[in-house]
Amino acid sequence: MTSYRFCTLYSGSGGNAAYLETPGARILIDAGKCARTLVASLSSVGVPIDTVDAIFVTHEHSDHIAALEVLTRKHPIPVHMLYASARRFARTQPQALSACLKLHKDPDFTATVGDVQVTAFPTPHDSQASVGYRFDITAGDSRLSVGLATDMGTVTESVRTHLRGCEAVVLESNHDVDMLMEGSYPYDLKLRIRSRHGHLSNRDCADFAAELADTGTRHILLAHLSEQNNAPELAYDETASALAGTGVSLRVASPTEVTMLVGERDAPIHKISREAGADSLPDREVQTV
Repeated sequence: MTSYRFCTLYSGSGGNAAYLETPGARILIDAGKCARTLVASLSSVGVPIDTVDAIFVTHEHSDHIAALEVLTRKHPIPVHMLYASARRFARTQPQALSACLKLHKDPDFTATVGDVQVTAFPTPHDSQASVGYRFDITAGDSRLSVGLATDMGTVTESVRTHLRGCEAVVLESNHDVDMLMEGSYPYDLKLRIRSRHGHLSNRDCADFAAELADTGTRHILLAHLSEQNNAPELAYDETASALAGTGVSLRVASPTEVTMLVGERDAPIHKISREAGADSLPDREVQTV
């Protein structure tokens, strides 16, 4: 049995970051909010920032990358990102971040980090580029997969294909349609959120969660909830109803606190010994903008 930890450090319109730990890898997905908050959140689950092996970015909106520039000045962690997303940094060329970037042109790119094969897949969102991730974890003859998909207006066949069979999934449940349409947002913004390149509603999330349960998913964490257009109990109830009788565990991600999907918060399982500090990090091959 492969052991791992998978959680969101925080998730919502104010900032997003998730963390995956396996026996051979520590991976951060997105880096929203500020560097101080991100480092503190990782520390709260026993992870020094200098022991993180790689950061994988879903897209370039600020709630997913706001911490990157400050973070990489002190911590030279490889940052995997689509070239189209990284173009926003091309004008200012922050030297530290540029030195850390591992750029990919293809939204279906793959990378290997320790015992994890990372596969990106496109998600339909109104950004320069946007991807979700599937993480295939191998330990001896044992293999399992987990995935993350947020910031998408609809569930495409590519999203279905890449998340099929994942044991655990972080999945967007952004808004309640009635709350959105009756709320105070400008009408054009409401239409943008509801569009095929906007955000996934509770209803659509619930339908897809039921599909995932049929393919073997056992743990689902509802993420990226809108503070204005959703409520945790609404998101939970909609998906819980769709999952009734499946035995799937369901949780809702906190916008400010760590929410564990799989594994114990205070029980690190990483087996690679490494001293904290930049001098102890392995040499990193990087590609700049």
